Amino acid sequence: MADIRPMNFGEILDGALMIYRRHFGLFLKLALVALSVPVVLFVYVGLRAFGDLRALGDLTNALRTLLYLVPVVIVYYAATLVLTAGTIRIISDSYLGRDPRLHDALALGLSKILPLIAVGLGKAIVLGLIMIGAGVVVGISGAVFKGSGVGILLVFVLACAALWFTIFVACGYGVTTPVVVLEELGSSFDAFGRSWELTRDFKLKVLGLAVVAFLLCNILPSQVLQGIANVVMKTAPVAGIVLTVAAVILPLILAPVIAAVITLMYYDLRVRREAFDLQVLGQRLGIV
Repeated sequence: MADIRPMNFGEILDGALMIYRRHFGLFLKLALVALSVPVVLFVYVGLRAFGDLRALGDLTNALRTLLYLVPVVIVYYAATLVLTAGTIRIISDSYLGRDPRLHDALALGLSKILPLIAVGLGKAIVLGLIMIGAGVVVGISGAVFKGSGVGILLVFVLACAALWFTIFVACGYGVTTPVVVLEELGSSFDAFGRSWELTRDFKLKVLGLAVVAFLLCNILPSQVLQGIANVVMKTAPVAGIVLTVAAVILPLILAPVIAAVITLMYYDLRVRREAFDLQVLGQRLGIV
């Protein structure tokens, strides 16, 4: 059994990648089971809308088709929560010296799906209200001081402040998912206060890890492959299609790395604040 200890920025990323390599097959199965259906639906609906618009020039049908993406996005979000909770189980089993199993990971993810959805929607509402409120303030300021140099400067400052505050709050709620999965809460929404307390004084670290993880495991591989696909599509359509599909599949394969980073970040914060014990973790998950 390995000791969980405070980790620096690089150690969390290295640890996530090490665990991913060690259990690559299991993570791949978990990602495919959790995300394959919503990803396929997302691609199908998106391509259908694009095809309607391109072939018929029918904007109304294209927009109607795109509306079908709303439930698909909700299903995809729920699937990512199952993936994250399952990843937490795999990491925990690994640290506790047990052989992680797909069934256990999926069982934990599904058992936590309702509180995770509730907390996720609550987080989206909070951040959405912050952005709407900030937009209203910026818009009113722009209207009052329209055209003047002072007005432009004020709008810029307010926009930057609003962006900073939104990111600050998002980082404060950055470990709500591990909190819901691993801790005994009176209410699912207690995860907000708990996450805020754990991330106190560490919000910049949370932001840095989130940005690096999403860049390396989602945005960069997807955009690079899609860019290459766009270049070769005219001269080699088959290769372009293959690369386009790969641009969708690769982030799916790498998704557990992001979940592992979030999980290790949670462990790190608990160790720093509370000397978090592995034995407690095992008892919470029912594996000790």
